Amino acid sequence: MKLRKGHTVELNIEKMAYGGRGIARLDGFVVFVRGTVPGDRILARVFKKKKDYAEAALVELLDASSDRIETACPYAGYCGGCQWQHVAYEKQLVFKREHIKEPLERIAGLKDVMVRPLLPSENIFGYRNKMEFSFSDRRWYLPHELPLKEKSEGFALGLHVPGTYHKVIDMAACLLQQQMGNNILREVGQYVKESDVPVYGLKSHKGFWRYLTLRHSAAFDRWMVNLVTSENNVSTVQPLADRLCRKFTGIKTVVNNINGRKASIAVGEKEQVLRGDGFINDKIGPFSFRVSANSFFQTNTSSALKLYEQVLRYANPKGSEKVLDLYSGTGTIPIFLADRVRSVTGIEISQSATADAHRNALENGVRNCQFVCGDIREKLGGIGFKPNLMIIDPPRTGMHKDVLAETMALGPQRIIYVSCNPTTLARDLETMVEDYELKEIQPVDMFPHTFHIEAVAKLSLRKKTSGD
Repeated sequence: MKLRKGHTVELNIEKMAYGGRGIARLDGFVVFVRGTVPGDRILARVFKKKKDYAEAALVELLDASSDRIETACPYAGYCGGCQWQHVAYEKQLVFKREHIKEPLERIAGLKDVMVRPLLPSENIFGYRNKMEFSFSDRRWYLPHELPLKEKSEGFALGLHVPGTYHKVIDMAACLLQQQMGNNILREVGQYVKESDVPVYGLKSHKGFWRYLTLRHSAAFDRWMVNLVTSENNVSTVQPLADRLCRKFTGIKTVVNNINGRKASIAVGEKEQVLRGDGFINDKIGPFSFRVSANSFFQTNTSSALKLYEQVLRYANPKGSEKVLDLYSGTGTIPIFLADRVRSVTGIEISQSATADAHRNALENGVRNCQFVCGDIREKLGGIGFKPNLMIIDPPRTGMHKDVLAETMALGPQRIIYVSCNPTTLARDLETMVEDYELKEIQPVDMFPHTFHIEAVAKLSLRKKTSGD
């Protein structure tokens, strides 16, 4: 049949795509369906038709896959925070491993790479130490909430629905954070609803309350509340900060980020501390880190420890190595390596992250790390030494082609590549395997119920023969 927009079709879900959608084929034509599991037989309605593929919405589950489970969250299937709550966790790990292997073969032509089974997350709920919730004057209603629509004020504090930038689900809880975070979420929502101060409209760009960001220290069980507003108005935010600290003794600090720009980011142009010191402390393994409102810190603390321990295992330092760490962030990997190598030099473009790295090294008694702030493309050529070991932990976009070329020219004996994107990992490895042997890859699950995955790749410089 010729597939058209609006058609309702019966499909058998065959695979899971990177991005979290199920894949079906109809007369050889690929159809993506959100909220499905391989093994499902479904009815689906086509809402987008392109030349090479279509997208469809699940209408009815005819036969459920043996890997499908009941979701624990009332927002699952609507909220963009999770994609896979309906998938058995053991199967999530299998899909993620496949999502590492597939682009290695398709993009890099690497067919026999040892990709080990995932290191699972210690917790599959309550694992996130940071949650960012949006305010909106346009509430997205769940099906059972539609009768409320006519008499509702449109207020929402929660997470976005996939595919919409201005509509937000009004949430009472998110199961990915600790229960205390949900208590704080509800208290803030109630306070703002009762105030006469409007929430920010993502279309109108008018209103005051923009975001609520919660951070939790797993090591010390302390919380940071970051109230992001469109303008500076202490008389409005201070009473809320005081109320939260009176009600929840676990809150260590409350800050207010002011973001007057139209860009939808929960980072302020200015920050003021309303209660406490403006930061919390957390630990990964034996090391302590100061976490401020806008600093980077791994979102799943226990899985971060597994990730860094894997970097150490692959690095296998002997004590004499000069290490170069690219995209060094707040210095977590250098600090983990420091007492096992001769020296570590980190390069990071963010000034605030570099400042955090210096402070973190100092607070952990680390003396053999130095951190260079600047663009890696400009700084790499002037480091003044040849590294024996290089750690690379780039953003989702992977390595810039100039950085990759300079890395290859430096020719360190060993490279440990930490990736959060299987596609850019495969792209970069395609170039690196010209000179390096890809020993193996160890994926680590940092984000249960989502398609996101971290992977650690181990590479060794090939020995050149006399004919090279």
